[in-house]
Amino acid sequence: MKSVWLLSGGKDSFLAAETARDQGHEIGLALTVIPEEFSLMYHYPNASKAELVAGMRGTPWMSVSEDRLASTLTDLRKQGYDELISGAIASEYQKTRLEKLCTEIGMVSFTPLWHKDQSDIIRELILRGIGAIIVSVSAEGFTEKDIGRSIDDDFLRDLESRNKRYGINIAGEGGEYESFVHSAYGCSISISRSHKIWEGSHGYLIIDDTELVQSRVV
Repeated sequence: MKSVWLLSGGKDSFLAAETARDQGHEIGLALTVIPEEFSLMYHYPNASKAELVAGMRGTPWMSVSEDRLASTLTDLRKQGYDELISGAIASEYQKTRLEKLCTEIGMVSFTPLWHKDQSDIIRELILRGIGAIIVSVSAEGFTEKDIGRSIDDDFLRDLESRNKRYGINIAGEGGEYESFVHSAYGCSISISRSHKIWEGSHGYLIIDDTELVQSRVV
């Protein structure tokens, strides 16, 4: 199959692409939906920086507004793309919407991380050497100090502790946090300038200036 990779710039969509590639799927294009405001479906902060994440993997990239997604995928279907890869893990809302859209235009929706153990997903991210930082938090148990943190073993331990205490989703599928992938397999995105916005109980990191240090062809 020739696949479109639905790329948010975050950990789940990146790991989904890596998993799909390991299973023999051919990714021909990365597609990022850029919403006008915070969305239940798509990442909002730093969505435009997903181009650099795609570049880190050597994958062609394009962006589209949320209201143009269906027509864009319809055009891509006519160009021979027959699969949409996404990083849905536990959200029935996200998975069902994407499956409905794909069915309507004759594509297959592939969610390689679906219902995987969420702690294992974070561990796999770390073991693969995929570097990611937290760019948005909006749930009880998170603080301003979490913004900009690296996703590592210490962060996973904190997530598991907060899961027991507050019932948060370890993978962030409930919108508890969002991430941005900045390095993988010797390739990296240099973040030279950024700033935090904190609004009492939630906040996010705006990435201002970036540079793709190295890319690869996969």
